[in-house]
Amino acid sequence: MLPETGLNDAERAEGWVLSCVRSAVSDVVLEVDDLGGVQLPSIKTLPARISAIERMTADVMKVTLRLPPTVQLEYIPGQYIEVISPRGDRRSYSLANAPRANKTIELHIRAVEHGKMSAYWFAEAKLNDLVRINGPLGTFFMRGFAGKHLIFLATGTGIAPVKAMLEQLAHAEGGSPARVTVLWGGRTRSDLYFDLACVSGEICYVPVLSRPDDGWMGAKGYVQDVLLAMTELGNDSMVYACGSDVMIRSAKSALINAGLAEKSFYSDAFVCSSTG
Repeated sequence: MLPETGLNDAERAEGWVLSCVRSAVSDVVLEVDDLGGVQLPSIKTLPARISAIERMTADVMKVTLRLPPTVQLEYIPGQYIEVISPRGDRRSYSLANAPRANKTIELHIRAVEHGKMSAYWFAEAKLNDLVRINGPLGTFFMRGFAGKHLIFLATGTGIAPVKAMLEQLAHAEGGSPARVTVLWGGRTRSDLYFDLACVSGEICYVPVLSRPDDGWMGAKGYVQDVLLAMTELGNDSMVYACGSDVMIRSAKSALINAGLAEKSFYSDAFVCSSTG
């Protein structure tokens, strides 16, 4: 038997296994994530050029990529792409905007210490650099939200796919959510690196700091705890969480214990590569 090096003790206790190193010894029943009838866009590898680079904080930048006029990238807000640098390094980034007519895509990139891709973005990248993108990838996107209470939890650059989904809601067809609540958490004020008011649509936005300064008058602590203190979770609640793996694990446990249906919790954990 191969060691399950990819699982922690809690996952083993819950009965999880790594199917890539296991073989079934009896009949099994598969539980498949319901995509709500959504047809996933085709995955493509496409060229793109850097059209804008904006430093948001000391360790976060916004990069805008433009596609060739004859190229179309179809994706669902919430999905991500892989970016391949000019020297071949490859990393995954969530798309931070809904599809645009001008075919530009926005990425929010956090620096990783000693990271190869971070070294490219923060020290070498320049306007008109040619990169390649592969995607779209992932199933972190909204489904069946008409009449629901949509709740978004984000930490750090986990706000990127949330921003894309909020832009999608502003132009949604076929029904609107009953209400939308967004909690974005960071350690200090600088971690909340842009104003969510720039995203159209009516939302209840709650910024949350875990290490606030003395002048901070907003919510303090962790996004999941602030959420539970401000509202009850009903049958109409749907939670989309994106950010650190620690936040997502903690939020899922706390919210399900508070009555949220497990199938109403969707997440995308940001896990840093050891080589950035």
